[in-house]
Amino acid sequence: MARSIGLLVCAFVLVACSSMASAAIVEHTFHVQNLTIGRLCNQQVITAVNGSLPGPTIRVHEGDTLIVHVFNKSPYNLTIHWHGIFQILSGWADGPSMVTQCPIRPGGKYTYKFTIINQEGTLWWHAHVSWLRATVYGALIIRPRAGQAYPFPKPHKEVPILLGEWWNANVVDVENQALATGGGPNVSDAYTINGRPGDLYPCSQNQTYKLKVKHGETYLLRIINAALNNQLFFKIANHNLTVVAVDAAYTTPKVTDVVVIAPGQTTDVLLKANQPAGSYYMAAHAYSSSPFPFDNTTTRAIIEYQGSNSATPIMPVLPAFNDTPTAHSFYSNLTSLEGCPHWVPVPRHVDEHMFVAFGLALEPCVTNATCQGLNGQRFSASMNNQSFQLPTSLSMLQAFFFNNENGVYTADFPNKPPVTFDFTNSSFNNATSLLFAPKSTRVKKLKFNSTVEIVLQNTALITTENHPMHLHGFDFYVLAQGFGNYNKTRDRKKYNLVNPQRRNTIAVPVGGWAVIRFTANNPGVWFLHCHLDVHLPWGLATAFAVENGPTPSTTLPPPPEDLPYC
Repeated sequence: MARSIGLLVCAFVLVACSSMASAAIVEHTFHVQNLTIGRLCNQQVITAVNGSLPGPTIRVHEGDTLIVHVFNKSPYNLTIHWHGIFQILSGWADGPSMVTQCPIRPGGKYTYKFTIINQEGTLWWHAHVSWLRATVYGALIIRPRAGQAYPFPKPHKEVPILLGEWWNANVVDVENQALATGGGPNVSDAYTINGRPGDLYPCSQNQTYKLKVKHGETYLLRIINAALNNQLFFKIANHNLTVVAVDAAYTTPKVTDVVVIAPGQTTDVLLKANQPAGSYYMAAHAYSSSPFPFDNTTTRAIIEYQGSNSATPIMPVLPAFNDTPTAHSFYSNLTSLEGCPHWVPVPRHVDEHMFVAFGLALEPCVTNATCQGLNGQRFSASMNNQSFQLPTSLSMLQAFFFNNENGVYTADFPNKPPVTFDFTNSSFNNATSLLFAPKSTRVKKLKFNSTVEIVLQNTALITTENHPMHLHGFDFYVLAQGFGNYNKTRDRKKYNLVNPQRRNTIAVPVGGWAVIRFTANNPGVWFLHCHLDVHLPWGLATAFAVENGPTPSTTLPPPPEDLPYC
């Protein structure tokens, strides 16, 4: 019955919006430069956009063309990634450094231009060089075209909730120190909600975000995890939340009292202000599934009802840091809302099958150096025993377009690991042939419009943990996920081929697996990588080189004239 009602609601929405207004051109200018900001009793110089943390919220409608002029006045190389945007025939605007462009040098500029096609919901933008995205980020909100409606009751107000991570240090120095020693980076000093740490931290009583609500009204909270290295549990005291979308894809409404969200992911929830007038904390802290050190502090903000005179907000009880059952229950019980805007059935025919085993690895410590990784080596990471390294002379997309791959990348990323073993058995931690992965820039070449199914298998090498994997340029269907080693005979029976959730970032379960499927209908070079920034420079990545289609309308156009070159 609920499914039938959902289809009727969507049908009504589609009929009601048959008249479509003309798409608009939305233009912004980003000035990226140093900003001195006070947090946690310190004055810290950060890199910021237009003098704010978070950066500006961009609001567009589906079908609009977005133009953003970026002026890099910072001392660092810079690119901006539009996280989750399909970039149909506009791969030059995707933004990952040395994948689709060379970085914008200090003093340089670049204009990103792209059209939002068949997407609506909450996405975001962030720097895609080094750890700059710790402070260079903001919301990207895509509303339905004029005259169209959401597939849920119109909220009284829409509120971006950006969850961030804060260091009392220069984040570029934090990363460089870790890379120099081969060990793990220093953990963050705080989490933030809309750039503010909240009143549990020192000197932060007046740095607590506050949202005023009116009793009886419904609010759409657009939650974004912009943290670098931590998944987060999020709750609001005494209030349930209704999940209506993830990663800008509508879901079957799901009522929950807790949200878990991985770095890179977005979750849209409806908050009904139906509790007695008063003040209530919204709070977030880490979900950590590995033995590595992590920031175990809690950020919180205040929801205050109009007319309330409550002096002490009520605090929610957050799950334990290692509450994997709660995290898995949330992640695995979401489904797509069939028949609603931009919904596409799951492709049944699969052209490319891949099995990708991934996790941490080691890199030999150079002679006469002291390294802080396991057994005196350097930490690394790999996918199918290949540790990815970015090119340095030319971006991969430029090499792709100009047929100049030699010396930039090779199109021979393996479809499966070189050795099949008990992937989630920690006793293999001393297997040198598995731990030391060679550095390479190997990509997988795909035919235009081919359908790809990937089994993403976590390994227990070094340790087990939950990895958020992000695919640029596409959404994918999450067909199934589970713990232990993927078993084709057993686990294919679990596939949801009717209404699986669609995402651009999947939190692959700790010591487990997930199966994703997507259609490669967009030519270009598209990054697949772990969205924990500690793991990306270690090599937990690869890319897909999608060939041009048969017509000019399915062929990547030439690069813009102002594209930065190395």
